[in-house]
Amino acid sequence: MPLLWALRQELGLSGVKFGCGAGLCGACTVHLDGSPVRSCLLPVGDVGSSKVTTLEGLQDDPLAEKLFDAWLEIDVMQCGYCQAGQIMTAHALLADNPKPSAGEVDAAMEGNICRCGTYPRIREAIRIASGQEKA
Repeated sequence: MPLLWALRQELGLSGVKFGCGAGLCGACTVHLDGSPVRSCLLPVGDVGSSKVTTLEGLQDDPLAEKLFDAWLEIDVMQCGYCQAGQIMTAHALLADNPKPSAGEVDAAMEGNICRCGTYPRIREAIRIASGQEKA
């Protein structure tokens, strides 16, 4: 069973979304020991003793708060379906690289699809959350 379905069906964690089932869209992104992974591709048996974090697990995280605030400040969401995966990926990026360049943001976020096309606002929210001035 993929981790995605264990999280959603067995644990009731609805923050992780089913998007494509092929690891191509990013909607199912979770952290495995702090690194973003596609939970639709990861068999539960491969998790072992690794720490799995979903969007729900970022509730009291200061970096996540900065991202949530930035997302709301510039009204990133339209339909919102991809946003959990976007935030999980952005969180891993900023945890690893607190002041990423625009190119580094693009490289980190490139595997996350937003069918509503909110990419410029997602990039702007990441910039705001990182505390960087506008270029």
